[in-house]
Amino acid sequence: MSTASLRARYLGDSVATASPQQLLVMLYDRLALDLQRGEAALTAGNREAAHGQLMHAQEIVLELRASLRVEIWDGGPRLAALYTWLLDELIQANIRGDVRRVGDCRRIVEPLRDAWQQAAVECAGSPV
Repeated sequence: MSTASLRARYLGDSVATASPQQLLVMLYDRLALDLQRGEAALTAGNREAAHGQLMHAQEIVLELRASLRVEIWDGGPRLAALYTWLLDELIQANIRGDVRRVGDCRRIVEPLRDAWQQAAVECAGSPV
């Protein structure tokens, strides 16, 4: 079995066995990575590479928005609005090749990712 197929199998198994909290953190981790790579590609003048990263980031934001159940907690509507803003910014950044907009998105996403990571750790440690 090739290294690539082993890696794909491991990733698939990781996703299949992850808790909902872990899946959320995985999405945020990849979103942050896509933004970092997209920003670096734009800075280097590689619009094609940036486009791929920013499109993937948009897909993740769409998934986060679709899975958000706004009626469960008071912060739901504000988080939904934030996801809408992120999506709009990513689309504009991709169209215009605007590295500043990608950086603005990173400055929002990275603290959110850190907060979700902390919440997942706390959920894992609490009795059910």
